[in-house]
Amino acid sequence: MDFTEAYSDRCSAVGLAAREGNVKMLRKLLKQRYSIDVPDNRGWVPIHEAAAHNSSECLRLLVRAAPSDGYINSKTFEGMCALHLSARHGSLECVRILLEAGADPNGVTTEATTPLFLAVENGHADIVKFLLQHGANVQGSHSWSGWNSLHLASFQGCPEIMKILLEKGASKECKDDFGITPLFVAAQYGKLESLRLLVSHGADINCQAKDRATPLLIAAQEGHTECVELLLSKGADANLYCNQDNWQLPIHAAAEMGHKKILELLIPITDRICDRGKGKVSPVYSAVYGGNKECLEMLLKEGYSPDAQECLNFNCRSPMCMAFQKEFFYFIDILLKYGITLLGINLGYCLIHEKFTLFKRFLKLGCSLPSGDQLLEFVSYTLKVHKEYKKWLPYLLLAGFNPVNLMHRFWIFSVSENALNFILEFTNWKRLPPAVEQDLSDYKEKFNGTPKSHFALIPCLSHLCRLEIRSILTSERLRSDRFIRKLPLPTCLQDYLLYLDVLRASAIPEVEGYLGQREEGAPSTSHSSAEDAERRECL
Repeated sequence: MDFTEAYSDRCSAVGLAAREGNVKMLRKLLKQRYSIDVPDNRGWVPIHEAAAHNSSECLRLLVRAAPSDGYINSKTFEGMCALHLSARHGSLECVRILLEAGADPNGVTTEATTPLFLAVENGHADIVKFLLQHGANVQGSHSWSGWNSLHLASFQGCPEIMKILLEKGASKECKDDFGITPLFVAAQYGKLESLRLLVSHGADINCQAKDRATPLLIAAQEGHTECVELLLSKGADANLYCNQDNWQLPIHAAAEMGHKKILELLIPITDRICDRGKGKVSPVYSAVYGGNKECLEMLLKEGYSPDAQECLNFNCRSPMCMAFQKEFFYFIDILLKYGITLLGINLGYCLIHEKFTLFKRFLKLGCSLPSGDQLLEFVSYTLKVHKEYKKWLPYLLLAGFNPVNLMHRFWIFSVSENALNFILEFTNWKRLPPAVEQDLSDYKEKFNGTPKSHFALIPCLSHLCRLEIRSILTSERLRSDRFIRKLPLPTCLQDYLLYLDVLRASAIPEVEGYLGQREEGAPSTSHSSAEDAERRECL
């Protein structure tokens, strides 16, 4: 509770006279033996009123009339004594009277605040000097946070007071409860003059707080360009590990917070081990995490990899993964522009966010198909959009994805009968793995499924040939129709190899246009003689 706000008008007659600086009335009340130590509901007695209102004559009268030695240092409910109040409100004469009367220059409030700290807080340089001359301790903590008065003077950008404190022996390396020094404070809050003064006095520019943060890191994070320039000019280490939980350098802070000028300063002097090094974190992640497009482009243009390394701190396989995770889809074109490797799981991310156009685009650009340890995760993502299978499944299968890879029991029992019938068209339905056959049988029994009649028959020879030819072709050649269209076959057979009969029967006509498209950045349509020979071999 802030007791200074509680009924401040309710004080004794003596207290009111002291507050108003009414010396004549105070003398009269004292002569009539009115008590001078009756507290109000804040714990204030008249000496506090006189000190808080710079009533030096009233204060002198009260000191002379003090009923005991302890009266001078009596405290309010907040632990304030008269000296604290005089130091805060800037009356040098009141401070002089109290110190001469025996007030403790190092007394602390309930928040462990000293008179010196309050004088610094309110910019009273004359009182700071006077307190130091009369026994105020310049060392140690002066507040509940562990701040020394030098921390506060640095924060407030008061070089005059800082010089007084330093001349009287204040430690330029004093640390608060978090291991933060006055120089760190200056860097954090952009107090350039404070920083310059501390640097000139030899303060450690590479000091680290308890969490390993450095002045350079905090200045980069807060966007204080001039402070960054000063620190770098004096030898601040841009490659000093700066976080106890996550591997971080000043370049990461600048990239995440979008401080382009600072990022420009840090790129040339930051060790590139952070880009792809194992256990490290690329600043590319930081730029994406912070949503800073221009910083991302700056990093990529300067040679940082769009692929980066797997980042366990963010639970991301790549910056592309983070772009999806944060739903910053505008980053995707930038990452593609600088040559990111498209992983099969990126197709899954497209499905999670129902980005079907992007899904098709990734396939056109040669995105690898989901496989290995990514496969099961991808299959789980497809369930979110299984009702919209026409928007993505045909394109995946046409690109050469093995349909059996989708046909896990949990998938079979989740999708519609139409989706199951569609995917079976891309298989030899009489030679499915035994586990898949059993799952399909269980599905039919549980849901009374009615597969298309031809699935009861042995696949025709033409369908088996289609499967065999497509299995010979790599998935890269199946991303569009251009390779098959160049085969010396009748158009109807080319259409058959492209599954146009199945696609038309399933009412997916737009795939025909998709097959003929060529995404910018995809392989050229020109063919070598080796490719022509391979086509002949396929026949």
